Amino acid sequence: MASITDSRVDIDSRDSLRSITPEDPEQAPSILLVEDDETLAITVRYNLQRHGFPVTLAEDGLQGVRTARFQKPSLIVLDLMLPKIDGIEVCRLLRTWSSAPILVLTALDDERKVIEAFEAGADDYVTKPFRMSELIARVRALLRRTGDGQAHGVEVLVAGDLVLDLRAFRATFAGRELRLPPKEFRLLTALVRQPHMVFTRLELIRLVWGEDVVVDPRNVDVHIRSIRSQLEGYPDGSQLIQTVHGVGYRFAGQLGPST
Repeated sequence: MASITDSRVDIDSRDSLRSITPEDPEQAPSILLVEDDETLAITVRYNLQRHGFPVTLAEDGLQGVRTARFQKPSLIVLDLMLPKIDGIEVCRLLRTWSSAPILVLTALDDERKVIEAFEAGADDYVTKPFRMSELIARVRALLRRTGDGQAHGVEVLVAGDLVLDLRAFRATFAGRELRLPPKEFRLLTALVRQPHMVFTRLELIRLVWGEDVVVDPRNVDVHIRSIRSQLEGYPDGSQLIQTVHGVGYRFAGQLGPST
């Protein structure tokens, strides 16, 4: 059974995986929690609500997709191992119409599954068992960065065949659209803004995840590999993001006039 490490809560054992309708859903960003482990779901919901977030629960992948379409949550916390539809397929389905940030919960010690989740549209992940404080911090960071990029006063970045529409969170390369989740879009944007500048993993974490979130630096590597896979094809743009061994990454293209 999945577990968390620093949260002890006194919850009525009769509580079940029923949906919660907040008294005032406009006061805080809403969260959809898709988790079939009842004990974990109740505990996570309790802690999210204690920090002011209205929460709706779904206990399988199919219910999660239907609830997301109906309620349009601000953020989705999604387990990968779900009945009816697994979490990766839920990500794929959600990304056909929703840009809400997706935070994946996984007990799988398998980097390939994590990469698959990112490619399907996930923005971040937490490995079970996890600290509740880490989950809350990641939720806040994802919500805080939803829709950023407009603050720079530039709406479109152009670097050769690569075009980043910051307002629409849309990226194209040589005319083909890249299916980048928001986290990877922001990571690519950070690199493209400063061509040829080398960023360490910690610098990228601060720019994309934020100062108050503890992130394994290898998480950056996973996202970079996913972005490169999106840039592959004809023409091949995967070499635009270069690895500077022992340091970090840089964007090797030339930034043209932006709008």
